[in-house]
Amino acid sequence: MNGGPLTQLAQKISFALSKSDAQDLQAHLDKYGNPIADTCVQDVRSCHPGQRVEVIGTVKIVAIRPRDMSPAVEIVLADPTGAINVVWLGRRKIPGIVAGRTMKVCGRLTGSTEKPTMFNPRYELRPSQR
Repeated sequence: MNGGPLTQLAQKISFALSKSDAQDLQAHLDKYGNPIADTCVQDVRSCHPGQRVEVIGTVKIVAIRPRDMSPAVEIVLADPTGAINVVWLGRRKIPGIVAGRTMKVCGRLTGSTEKPTMFNPRYELRPSQR
């Protein structure tokens, strides 16, 4: 069922607006830059316990806690300057997080462990290099 002329007109207007919005957004990003860019990313060596940090690195190790313990996914995320532990509590698996994957994590480093650790950070998977 095609609908009447009013429905067709509404569809055309909706399409034109969505195309216009996408063009306006791209023009804004071209002019002002991407606000989600990696301008706040730090090297691991420059991160200190207690700080809120953003780090981009490669997943070197992925570990899942045994069934008899509380569920958690633990990884070691490394960049050329060092490595940090990243732990997501309450989960046994996070799709896409595998050894060799590049990702960005954002959160606060703890100061209570030997190795800097970040618990339940926000994360962004980066495209796989193939």
